[in-house]
Formats: sequence, C-alpha cells, structure tokens
Amino acid sequence: MAELPDRMIAIDPEQAGGPEVLIPVERPVPVPGAEEVLIRVAAAGVNRPDLMQRAGKYPPPPGASSIPGLEISGTVVSVGPGAGFELLGQPMCALLTGGGYAEYVAVPAGQCLPVPEALTMIEAAALPETLFTVWTNLFERAYAMEGDTVLVHGGTSGIGTMAILLGRIFGLTVIVTAGSDAKCDRALEIGAAHAINYRTKDFVTEVHRLTDGRGVDAVLDMIGGDYFPRNVACLADDGRHVSIAVQRGAEATFQIWDVMKRRLTLTGSTLRARSVGFKTLVADELSRQVWPHIEEGRLKPIIDRTFPLREAAAAHAWLEGGDHVGKVVLTMA
Repeated sequence: MAELPDRMIAIDPEQAGGPEVLIPVERPVPVPGAEEVLIRVAAAGVNRPDLMQRAGKYPPPPGASSIPGLEISGTVVSVGPGAGFELLGQPMCALLTGGGYAEYVAVPAGQCLPVPEALTMIEAAALPETLFTVWTNLFERAYAMEGDTVLVHGGTSGIGTMAILLGRIFGLTVIVTAGSDAKCDRALEIGAAHAINYRTKDFVTEVHRLTDGRGVDAVLDMIGGDYFPRNVACLADDGRHVSIAVQRGAEATFQIWDVMKRRLTLTGSTLRARSVGFKTLVADELSRQVWPHIEEGRLKPIIDRTFPLREAAAAHAWLEGGDHVGKVVLTMA
C-alpha cells in the first residue's frame, strides 16, 4: 500500500450554524485503534442527523469524531491490532458514529460490510445508515414479517425509500405518506403499494380506507408530535408503533386505554449511540439476510444527487429544502 498522508481534508465546523459553516479544513488522518480499520473514503452519505448536528441540536456521542457523517464507502488502507490484514485493499461500506465527511475515517471492522460488484461506491455509501435503521426498527422492533401492512412516513426520504425497497423484498405491503402528488407517484414507482399526499388527504382516513377498516400492522415514524396519536389510530389490533425521530416534537398525548384494549406495542430507538457490539451484530445479520439481495442486484438505494465534499454546504441546503427523493451523497473525487 502507498504511504499514507499525515493530513486530510475534512468538514469539521468549529461552531453550530447554517450550511455556511461547512467549509473544508485540514485535520490529522486518524490512526486505527484495536479492531479498527482505516478507510480512504470514496463517498459519504448525507443524513438528517448530520443537519441536526450542524445546527447544534444533536451532538456526537462521547468519544465520537466531531466531523459529521454517519456512513461511507471506500477502501481499507490500514488496519489496527486485531482487525485482520486480509481486509487491506478491500472495498467496504461502513456505519459510523461520525467522521464521514473526510478523506479518511477509522471505524470498527465489525461495522463494515463489503461492497459487491453490483454497487457503485456512491450507492454503497448511501446504504448503511438507512439500512441499519430500517432493519433494526421495522423488522426487529416492529417484528414486520411477510404479509404485514406497514405505514411509513416520509416515503421519499432515505429512510422511506429504504423501507419501500426492503418491504418489496420481504413481502410487506408498504403504505407511505409524502408531501406532493409527484413524490407520491415516485414512491409508487419505487415499489410502495399506496402513497398518500398528507397535504391534501387525512392519512388516518386513507389508511383505514386502504385496509378496509382494519388498520396497519406497524408504523415506522420519524415525525412524532401530533402525528403520534394519529399513528396509533392507524394501527390494527396488536399493532406496533416504532418512533425513530421527532421532527414535529418530542411530546404527544394519547389514550392509554386505547393501547391496552387493542394490545398495542409502542417502542422506539436511536442507533448512533449504540455499542460497537450491537452494531456488529446488526451488520452480521444484514450480511446474512440482506446482502445476498444486494449482491444479486435486487436492492440498490435510491440516489437523488451527489455533491463534492467541498460543496457539503450545498448538499445540506438541498436536503433541508425537502425536494429530494432518496439519498444525497458527498464524493471525494
């Protein structure tokens, strides 16, 4: 392997603010620790938590890099003790706790997955954050299984499009909400069974119409706030509700008796602060359950557009504008 540089270009804002704080700076190239690998980054996914971190609303967990970026693809160029020399030179994508907006990043080897020939590096960089999130929440916490009908808000977001794609593979009927007829049409093209324009229709009424009054088996919600009781109203008996974000607020009022008499399950999770051990277990499960579909070309993330790393500010502005469908990705080239 070629000798590694000591310095790299990264996006590491010194203060919270708008997209304009995302300017390129020089930082030391990380040194991989025990059971870590150093990856030369080819591309990095842009996610809503990155926007929140930039605005000062979602600080990195203790010990994590201050550099934003929760998922990348690239090539392993160095390994730490115990990581395995066979990984050198291998193309990988990885889930991070931070550090992705940079030319190099150190990450636990257990949080990496190989990039198959069926994927470009840009596509691979758009997988880990949404794939880990949807898998652990919709399939593990909500126990979604073949034949279930599920409601997913933000149907054309990175999370929403991944839920549609996984649902199609694993036999779910996926109903989504989106903010325009055009986005609803795009969600249907991707594979949603139904798409509801929440600006023109009441999604609770529509869910009950589409399910002949039964409701859905699970709701995957990143909205929170006043959506929560409406989501509960969408659930069938024994339904499961999973909260993964609170874009409309962290508080909600609902009828506990309704939860009791209909045997509902209300749960939720966050991913970023979970342990390396947990993330490694999820990666192992994805390698068995999902990666064969990726290797055979049956699952590819929806890419909206790419920006060079130096234009991270423009990428954030675009994502905040809400006109995207699928994932926004930064490239190092």
